[in-house]
Amino acid sequence: MTEESTGSQAGEGWSRRGALRLGGGAALAALGLAAGVSPASAAVPSGRRFDLTKPSYDLFRHKQLHDVTVQQSFSFDNVNRRLFVAQLRGGQDGKLGNLCITRLDFSGNRLGWMHLNGFGHGVSFAAQGVGGDTYLWTEVEANSNGYGRRLARFKWVNGATLSASSSALTKYTPVSGATEHTCAIDPINNRLLVRYHKDGAKHLALYSISSAQSGNFGSPLARVRQPSIPGTMQGYTVYGPYAYFMVGNAYSAGNPSPGNTYLSTVNLNTGKIVQGPTFTKAGSTLTFREPEGMAVYRTAAGEPRLFLGFASGSAGDRRSNLFYKNALV
Repeated sequence: MTEESTGSQAGEGWSRRGALRLGGGAALAALGLAAGVSPASAAVPSGRRFDLTKPSYDLFRHKQLHDVTVQQSFSFDNVNRRLFVAQLRGGQDGKLGNLCITRLDFSGNRLGWMHLNGFGHGVSFAAQGVGGDTYLWTEVEANSNGYGRRLARFKWVNGATLSASSSALTKYTPVSGATEHTCAIDPINNRLLVRYHKDGAKHLALYSISSAQSGNFGSPLARVRQPSIPGTMQGYTVYGPYAYFMVGNAYSAGNPSPGNTYLSTVNLNTGKIVQGPTFTKAGSTLTFREPEGMAVYRTAAGEPRLFLGFASGSAGDRRSNLFYKNALV
């Protein structure tokens, strides 16, 4: 089922307040003064990208997670065909960085959970299949704002609770001097995209999974400053030489259906936006509908898909919803 017509360009739902939520770079964009972006390195082979104007289709709607809060992000283990969703833990101060990770099947049925104490906000994470196991890459060591200073890699263990100081973690500091790190995975090309905050701006660095796992962050395949994208950042992911971003807010009196969710594509070899911001109505009939998370997956038949996540439902009973795009250009 699709709920999305061809996307319109930025304009609907844009607000100066939303732009300022992203900090200095987005504020410049709001004033027509977008900062220049230049890559430090550019060695990612060219490839096709998802067409953001094409329809979106349902994977599932209105599925319960282990906790009752909104989902923050999600990731696929493409080797073992597994899906994981991150939330902040209910009834706790978000600045503590306490997360819940739920494992679902592709129909949205719950299969397991983990608790992570002191990790971060759950902005984005990566699921890496290794043989029959899944290893998660997450932010860790929550700062005073509740966002992770570093990255951690650890094995998924159903029902386990890990602290930020657990010996089960392998920790990394990809960029010295960065105050926040998150990541996303390209499971098709076995690459890890690291998004980090340094010198008052967000940056992107792309690595092979093997290099990242060995702690070799000195020579990224590409490194760019994230271009200004107006709106409230709600998710990002990577496929080939392109990073994808989603911005928007939950439905409200000031943001009624079909909302203000926009998608953008950034070329990691140039740091430039190559498509978007493009308006999406995916899941527009959902109640509450807050954009939350992006991920890439390739089906067993070989079809790449760009997934978009949305939270729905009422307070105290938020639900997970996943949609995907599959048209490449």
